[in-house]
Amino acid sequence: MAPGIAACMRARRSYRAGTALTAAMAHSVRVAHLAKERAVAIEAVERASRVCTAVFQRLVTEETLTKKDKSPVTVADFGAQAVVNAILERHFPDDPIVGEEDSKDLRGEDGRALRDKVVDLVNAAVDQTMSADEVLGAIDRGQYAGGATGRHWTLDPIDGTKGFLRGEQFAVCLALIVDGKVRLGVVGCPNLPVDASQPLGDRGVLAVAVEGEGAFQRRLHAPSDLETPMRVSAVADPRDASFCESVESGHSSHGDSAKIAGLLGIHRESARMDSQCKYVAVARGNADIYLRLPVDGSYEEKIWDHAAGNIIVHEAGGRVSDVSGAALDFSAGRTLKHNKGVVAASGGVFDAAIAAVKQTLADKLQTA
Repeated sequence: MAPGIAACMRARRSYRAGTALTAAMAHSVRVAHLAKERAVAIEAVERASRVCTAVFQRLVTEETLTKKDKSPVTVADFGAQAVVNAILERHFPDDPIVGEEDSKDLRGEDGRALRDKVVDLVNAAVDQTMSADEVLGAIDRGQYAGGATGRHWTLDPIDGTKGFLRGEQFAVCLALIVDGKVRLGVVGCPNLPVDASQPLGDRGVLAVAVEGEGAFQRRLHAPSDLETPMRVSAVADPRDASFCESVESGHSSHGDSAKIAGLLGIHRESARMDSQCKYVAVARGNADIYLRLPVDGSYEEKIWDHAAGNIIVHEAGGRVSDVSGAALDFSAGRTLKHNKGVVAASGGVFDAAIAAVKQTLADKLQTA
């Protein structure tokens, strides 16, 4: 068993005290719910994040960006999914996984070159050497259909592919869903500043939350298991709020966001970043509102794009819904088919944000 998992299984943290706690200190407070799942998920996301960072350092060049070559992110996607799924299978062999990738592009002679790169990356990140067939099998464990009963994991091995290629924000996101509800979420953000007030300072953040136990931040890849509680901001006047949204206009309507900001009296420019790092920004009070507004009425959000971030914001004291104000429904399979868009915000401005969203999207909501 990896040292990080063993340490976390022995102890946990309590955010009630409002100070950073080590695992040993937390052990004297209480024994945790889902302690093993939490520890394994942290270990899996840590290792997958290392895979992604290694791919970026080795394979992403100015030429790949100029030619819009997405092969590095493809390698990282497969490698990260294989690492996470292999770790989950070792510890929870009966738990199915809803993942984004399958191995068909790695099979056969046509997939040999890509397959060899993925296998090498995976074996650099795991404790026991895996054969090519074992790596492919691990990737394909992510084909579960999801649903409202039992427990399953959902994984996005690289959330924010364009952010990854630009060397900006991306995330490795893992969540545990039990009977249709998210109970645990871990988001690894290799490029997110540890301290938002020092954007050029140390980078690499891992955010974690278990239902009913608060949200925490720790340094990604740090030798210490020190964690600090995350809380949404205390802003109560929406005019003082800040919001973040997707970089890509194809992911969220920037025009509608501007209208909503106007209704709320927000004059600050929105912060745009890729991936579920936006949820983490809201959870730790760096932004007050996250908007993901529908641009295509037929599009269904994927559960792996929101599950981990959803519980992290909730456990940090915030609220999350779709654009109509309804809770996100993770019981319907691989997509949020019963929801449109996402609004996440601190508790003090959530109601005002939803009201402005509904007013702006009134026509779209009526025809949805």
